[in-house]
Formats: sequence, C-alpha cells, structure tokens
Amino acid sequence: MVAVVFSQDNRDETDGERRFIHEQGKTLSSIQRDIVALLPRLRRFARVLTRSPADADDLVQLTVERALVNARKWSPGTRLDSWMFRIMKNAWIDEARARSRRAAVFLDETSGETAGVDGAQAMQTRLEAQEVERAMARLPEEQRLAVALVLVEGLSYKEAADVLEIPQGTLTSRLGRGRQALLAELGGTVDGA
Repeated sequence: MVAVVFSQDNRDETDGERRFIHEQGKTLSSIQRDIVALLPRLRRFARVLTRSPADADDLVQLTVERALVNARKWSPGTRLDSWMFRIMKNAWIDEARARSRRAAVFLDETSGETAGVDGAQAMQTRLEAQEVERAMARLPEEQRLAVALVLVEGLSYKEAADVLEIPQGTLTSRLGRGRQALLAELGGTVDGA
C-alpha cells in the first residue's frame, strides 16, 4: 500500500506538484517517514469511523493520498497526527455521503476476522476487545469520536477538539458522557477511565 502511495512517478501529478516534490524532496521524505509511523494509529481511528477492517484500510489509503497531495499545506512544527486525523474525518464524511447516495452494501465487519486465531488466551483477549468495540459502537458518533481521539489515540483535549472542529468544552462534555456510558456498559472495568 505505502509503496504505491509514495511513488513519485505518478502520471497524474501536476507541474506544480512535481516542482514541489523536487524542491522539497528532503522535507517530503521526512513527512513520508512520519506518515508511515502514524499508520497504526490512523488504522485504529479508521476502524472507529468505519466499523469495518476493509473500509478502514481504504480510508487510511485515501487519507495518506490526500495528505501527500496536500503536504505543502501542512505546517512543520505542528502536530502531523492531528492534521492527518482531520483529513481522515473529512474523507470519511465525504465517503459516508457518497455511500448514502449509492446505497452500497458491504460485508459484515467481522467476516473472516477470526481466521487462524488459536489458543484460550488469544480468544479471551479477542472477546474482550470485541466487547469494548461493541460498547464503543453503541455510543453516539459524537461520543465515539471523542473517546477514540482522546482515550485511544492520546490526543490532548485541545487537539481532539481541533480535529473535530468543535469547542474544547463540547469535546470535554462528549468525552465525559462517552466514558460514563462505556464504564456502565462494561461494568466499570475500563482501566484509566
């Protein structure tokens, strides 16, 4: 996936993009390394947004493509992860609107996930993870996104509020309600909450 995205031989590049890549080759290379390091976090957030492993992978791909095309719009010295999460959120909104127009049908998110899983401990861990995932899925979207950005991805309240484009107080309220709902649903077993 990454090798295709980072190819600089793309025939669809504009002259301005080629000039930017040539002039900023060293910076772009640094951005590429930073984006690769963010891939696991991007995939986790994509799973929260999409609730589907296949759709999450597609969303990560789209996010990375958009980030690379618009790399010159990122301000060095600011948090790349927050910028990428915002790109992802906006890409998902675009995709959700397109899907509602197409009325597409996708496979269930759990199809094929347990292939090759063996052992009692692995199964117990997977069951616990599924329980948390189901509990998060039952949260209203606004709470689910707040929980994912702050508690799962570790963004500060301010950074998460910026990603979601809401006031910090609104984020704090959504996070508090989401955390309480998760604790109630999971029987108070969420560590660190």
